[in-house]
Formats: sequence, C-alpha cells, structure tokens
Amino acid sequence: MAQALYRKYRPKRLEDVLGQDTNVEILKNAAKAGRLGHAYIFYGARGTGKTTTARLIAKLLNCEKRRKEPAFAAEGEPCNECRECLAIDAQNSMDVIEIDAASNRGIDEIRNLKESIKTSPATGAYKVYIIDEAHMLTGAAFNALLKTLEEPPAHAVIIMATTEFEKLPPTITSRAQRFTFRKQPKAVIMAKLNTIAKEEKIKIEPAALELIAAIGEGSFRDAESLLEQVSSFSDGGAKTAAITLADTERITGRTGLRKVHAFAELMIAKDAKGALAYLAELNDEGHNIVQFTKDLIHYLRKTLSLAINPSLEQSFEKDLTKDELAAMRTLGTSTKDGEGADSATLVKLIKALIRAYAEMRYSPFAIVPLEVMLVEQLA
Repeated sequence: MAQALYRKYRPKRLEDVLGQDTNVEILKNAAKAGRLGHAYIFYGARGTGKTTTARLIAKLLNCEKRRKEPAFAAEGEPCNECRECLAIDAQNSMDVIEIDAASNRGIDEIRNLKESIKTSPATGAYKVYIIDEAHMLTGAAFNALLKTLEEPPAHAVIIMATTEFEKLPPTITSRAQRFTFRKQPKAVIMAKLNTIAKEEKIKIEPAALELIAAIGEGSFRDAESLLEQVSSFSDGGAKTAAITLADTERITGRTGLRKVHAFAELMIAKDAKGALAYLAELNDEGHNIVQFTKDLIHYLRKTLSLAINPSLEQSFEKDLTKDELAAMRTLGTSTKDGEGADSATLVKLIKALIRAYAEMRYSPFAIVPLEVMLVEQLA
C-alpha cells in the first residue's frame, strides 16, 4: 500500500515545520541547551503540526547521535539516521506511546498510563507519551493525571495535543509549557503543495493547486490529502495533460475564487436573472452550494474590510494574489457608472447571505434559501 502524501512529506526536522517559527525557535534553543521540558501542551487548528512536533521532541530526546556527540547536540536537531530516530519515524518505537484521547478518555486509561510511566524506557533514554485530542479526557481522567503531569519520572515526558484548549482544566494547563499552532496562509500551503507536486511528478495547473490550498483552510494535512485524491485523476496514463481548475472543482465540489468573484459582481450589479442563471449552472455542475455561499460571505467580508481599511491589503496578501486583491478593490469601490458597491450595500448583502446560509444548512432544499435571497435583494 502506498504511503499517504501527508505522512511521506511529514517534517523530519524542526526547521522543516512551516509557519510555526516562534515555536520552532523556542524548542530548538531548548534542545541545544539540553533543557527540554517534562510536559507540553500543543494547541491549535487541525493539520498545523502539533503531533508532528511532538514526535520531533521524542526524536530529540532519544536521538543516539545527540547523546554521543555534544557538538551535534548543539545543533538542536535529530539525526534521522540512528535506530531511535528511524523507529519513531516508522511509528514503531516502544518508548513513544501515542494515546487517542477521543477513544481512550476514561480514568482507567490514565491509571494504566500512571503505572506504565514508572517503568524505564525499553531502548531509548526517555519514554514520551503523546496524548492526542487531550480535551476529550473526562474530568476524573484529568484529576488522575494531575500528579503525574506535575512530577513525572525523570525518564518520562508528556505531550498533550488539542484543537480545543479552552476545554482543558486550568489545573492541567498550569503544569505544562503551552504552545499555540496557528492556521497557515494559503501562500505557505500552496508552496508546499507545489514542492510535493514536483517531487511526485503530478501535473497540475497553479490555479488548481491554489484551490486545493484554499480548501485546506490553513491545514497542511487536509490540503495534502486532497492533492493526493486529485492526483488520482491523472494516474494510469489515462490523462496526460495537467489537471485543470475545472477538474479540481468537479472532483472537490468547490469553486475557485474567480467564480465567487463573478457571482459577487452579478449581485452588486443587481442582475437577478444573471445571478439565478449562474447559480443554476453551478448547481448543475455539482458544486456544493452551501459551501459556495460560505465562500461568498467571506469574499464580500474581505471586500468590505478592504474598502474601509485599505491597509488590510498587507494581511490579505497571504491568502490572495495581486490580481485577486485588485478585483476585490474594484468591487468595493462605488463609481458613477454604477460599478462596484458602497459599504452600505455590501453590509446589506452580507447580512442577507448570512441569513440564507443559516437556513441552507438545515434545509432539504439547500439552493432555495439562496435563490429567495437573490430575488429579495436584487429583483
């Protein structure tokens, strides 16, 4: 069975962890000084590198070359060549125990951890416990973990990863070093996808890669998994041309930003007939109309924000190209010729779209609330 792309291209060194520069710098300096902590909490959006970084810490603690060569240890990176590093990469190290708290959330599992943590490492220098989705643990389980978390054995390190930090009790968070992992901008994700596409010899248009990066919504793992799915479209030699934006839209059910912009233009021009026809076309092509509406809300929100505060362009550059920003500026600038829209119009449309989106999510006829909204606002 082929290895999934997100696993194949998982960072093997701290410097390979993209977009988390502050976290990397702190952990790397701690590794250089031999001052890695005994308890960590990594929190943030999915697919941003929490579990990957936890495994890197396990490698830093157990790397044989780091233990034998002080000069190499001062680099603050694992060697990725010794027995321990290779075992951790292959996820078969006896000293790195990963616990899925979503399915092992009770007090019995934590009691087992408390008992097993007392035993010495099998082959490495440290036993590392990685508790994924830590917010799913029960209250009793958290209470049972307190003392162990505060004073683990000298040979043990506990790392908790969670997407919902606010659900962790203060008694737990106060006993560990905390690191936040942020969602990544589209440009950063697209750069990695482009590298993977070249390595894997996947022929795909830049616009299609951009859509995949946008669908990832800040998650490397989601975007890489989607790239793997889309790449299957050209496998087996049946398709020799590059995978196009249209191909990707058809496979994913999502629309590119150009279609969102085109639809926004029709709304601002109060072209009800054109907007309804365009919507019917999108629906016939199999696009997810609920997701399209969500994308449209975010697009108009950014258009409004940019019209009110042009300096936000620097922030939006991470997710939008120069051409997209220029189109957005035009859309948010009302002219005498009737092109563009003023702030009041944009606010009105955004509010109407939010109401339609709320109805669409629970309606058996997802397209109807949006069609009604278009008639009410444009006709």
